Amino acid sequence: MAFLMKSMLSNQVKNLGLGGGGEESKEESTPSDPAAAAGMTREEYEEYQKQVVEEKMERDAAFAQKKAERACLRVHLREKYRLPKSELDENQIQMAGDDVGLPEDLQKMVAEDQVEEEDKDSILGQLQNLQNMDMDAIKEKAQATFTEMRQAAEQKCAVM
Repeated sequence: MAFLMKSMLSNQVKNLGLGGGGEESKEESTPSDPAAAAGMTREEYEEYQKQVVEEKMERDAAFAQKKAERACLRVHLREKYRLPKSELDENQIQMAGDDVGLPEDLQKMVAEDQVEEEDKDSILGQLQNLQNMDMDAIKEKAQATFTEMRQAAEQKCAVM
């Protein structure tokens, strides 16, 4: 109860201006200089700001490089699957510089895919595919086709 009375009275006294000027002095004591607010000298603060700007530029450059690498990957995939080109990707690559390539991990993956495709396209790859096929099903299909052709030939030709 005493606390409630004290807080109500102190608020009224502050409003009257009879001694409650603590808040005003706090506002006036905050320095307008950002270096002083950070607890540094002016030179230290300027050096700190330069470092912050340099770090931001480095992050932005790294981000632009990553975006260009992703765009390069998308361009590569579009070429591989014969999809339409995107102007946005080409612009991102040009903005980062034309020295952008696929990252090493992706280059390895692309090389492995190309080796697999070459293996599939070769004669040995086709022979391996034949081994994986169901020979009984192929025999049945061939025999059915042969009997159909034979019946069609018998109908057309009187000698057979």
